Amino acid sequence: VQLVESGGAMLQPGGSLRLSCAASGFTFSTTDMSWFRQAPGRGPEWVSSIKAGGVPTYYAESVKGRFTISRDNARNTLYLQMNSLRPEDTALYYCATDPDAARWIFVGNSHFLNLEDWGQGTLVTVSS
Repeated sequence: VQLVESGGAMLQPGGSLRLSCAASGFTFSTTDMSWFRQAPGRGPEWVSSIKAGGVPTYYAESVKGRFTISRDNARNTLYLQMNSLRPEDTALYYCATDPDAARWIFVGNSHFLNLEDWGQGTLVTVSS
């Protein structure tokens, strides 16, 4: 399994950014996927997840209405469109394969224990 995130940048509050995750080494089109992030000095935080077919999608309350997760199964690529960015969105963003994208809603961060593969992360810095 290989997951390579890209698209991170430094930008001002209110800006937009799209992250990408190129996947290989497994059957992407049948695999649920997730994004999570880790801010400096803090633990990992689930951001969003998506079922293998593209729907449904799930979001943490902190990003709901601002972020949109999507995927292109023909290109083996996962995306995260981030709008109205805030300083508190500053973090290293990771994509991960997920045994059940819906599980976050029921068990929260304990679902991290079930993740097996993630990339090296891409850094998003939101600062004025």
